[in-house]
Amino acid sequence: MGYLTLAGAIAAEVAATTAMKYSDGFSRLWPSLLTALGYVVSFALLAQTLKTVGIGAAYAIWAGVGTASIAVIGLVAFGEALTFTKISGILLIVAGVVVLNLGGAH
Repeated sequence: MGYLTLAGAIAAEVAATTAMKYSDGFSRLWPSLLTALGYVVSFALLAQTLKTVGIGAAYAIWAGVGTASIAVIGLVAFGEALTFTKISGILLIVAGVVVLNLGGAH
């Protein structure tokens, strides 16, 4: 159950960060409210995750997968440039999450 709530926390964080892009510096009401709501839900789910998943692994996965997801959304939805550095960074994040899970993060 812990990894399911972690997935929800990641999804809420990614949605909140994406809404923040649309909030135009918090000058637009609805995207700003979605940003706040998304982060509240994300932290609440992350807190529930910490009941069953170690804090180091949970936070690393939450931050890493969220960061990689936002990078991909930036490329796809917002037309950001795809560089060797970005590809390398995303691959390193994914590799780190895999290593954490294989290395006894449970």
